[in-house]
This record gives sequence, structure tokens and C-alpha cells, in this order.
Amino acid sequence: MNLVRTIAAFAFTVFAVFAFMLVSFPAFVLGFLGLKKPMSRVIDKTARAWAKIVIALTGCSLEVQGQQHIPCGGGICFVSNHVGMFDIVLSLALIGRPFGFIAKKELSYIPLLNLWILILGGLFIDRKNIRKAIGTINQGIKRLQKGENMLIFPEGTRSRGRGLLPFRSGAVKLATHSQATIVPVAISGSYEVFEKNYRVNYAQVRVVFCPPIHTAEMKADERRHSLADRVRDVIEAALNNP
Repeated sequence: MNLVRTIAAFAFTVFAVFAFMLVSFPAFVLGFLGLKKPMSRVIDKTARAWAKIVIALTGCSLEVQGQQHIPCGGGICFVSNHVGMFDIVLSLALIGRPFGFIAKKELSYIPLLNLWILILGGLFIDRKNIRKAIGTINQGIKRLQKGENMLIFPEGTRSRGRGLLPFRSGAVKLATHSQATIVPVAISGSYEVFEKNYRVNYAQVRVVFCPPIHTAEMKADERRHSLADRVRDVIEAALNNP
């Protein structure tokens, strides 16, 4: 049964990537011609539908909590732990609004995937080049200040079931510099869906959207020195609380 699910999910994903490109690439181009807002909705709805179907095909048991904690407007910085590749699919299905995310530069070299990330609003970061990395962070800050949404994975890599990893230095700069509202997100079980043995497996997946943290109401010193620890503590508590 796992093999059947794997073949079905893989076949649909490949087909859907091409279909997504056919729908979203023209919308992406039109976004540069003064239609960015309506076109971003088209892209978001297309990606959300794709993600929901992929989740259904895996047959995983999905528990979602706290979606009511996502504010209705304003630039939101979603800060999530990063268990596995399936986290992006879950985010696309559940966040419910367009968002961009920061991906490592190496993904920009993979054909189709690089274009897919760009269309979804992704930014590529070169961690080995400080100047370029700062430029990417500044792009994300500007987006949040304009009322757009961003998703970041402050661990910097997938934990692959090893538990919550330490946050990288400066991991929440997007939020601290833009004074955006943070919504911590806790994901568990997503590694077991596929990456555990590179077959689609039945898994219990849980996604918790925690109460928002309004960084604009915090003192500058608090944002700079204790915000990352506060966000990490919130995510860790949600992971440990069944």
C-alpha cells in the first residue's frame, strides 16, 4: 500500500508541477505589470489546492491547531521549526494566504524547482557570502514592511526527527528589523511522511499555530537579545504539549 501511495503521490506531484507552471508563470509575469496583488492570490490558491491534494494522497493523519491565531492583516512573519521537506507542503496548505520564504542558494541550481520557488515568492540566500545574505534578508524585511508575509525556518536545516535544533544566529532578523508580528509554528511528524525511508508512509502529523507575538510592542533591546529565545521556547512548548 505504501508503494502505491508513493507512486500516486510522485506522479501527481510531477504532473501538478507542470500544471502549476502553466497557470502560475503567466500570473507571475502579469504581477510585474501592475497586477501583483490579484496575481499573487491566483498563485496562492493554485499552490494551496496542489498542497491539499498531495497531503490527501499521502494518507497521513493531519491534526491542525491554532489557525485562529493567524492575524487577519498586516505583514506576518511565520517562524517554524523545520522537520522535513513536507513542511513546505503543509505550510502552503494551511497558512491560508500568500507568503514568501527563504531557501538556501543551492536550490536555485535545480531546474523547475528554482522557478517554482521564485513564483511562490521565495528568496535564495547565500550563507557563505555575508554581503549577499544581508541583501536577501533586507529584501524579506522590505516585504514584511509592505504588509506581505514571510515564512522562515530559523534552525537553518531540517531536523529529520532529531527534535528542535538550536536557532541560527540572527535567525529572526526579518521580524526584529521590520517589527512584524510573529506567529510561531510547531510541526511534528512530517519527516516520517516521506524522508524516513523515501517512501510515502502513514504518519501522524501535527501543526500548531501559536498565539502571535507583536514585536512592535516590545522594547528594542528585548527584540534584539531575547526574542529568538522566546520564539524557540514557544515552539518547543507546543511540540512537547500533545
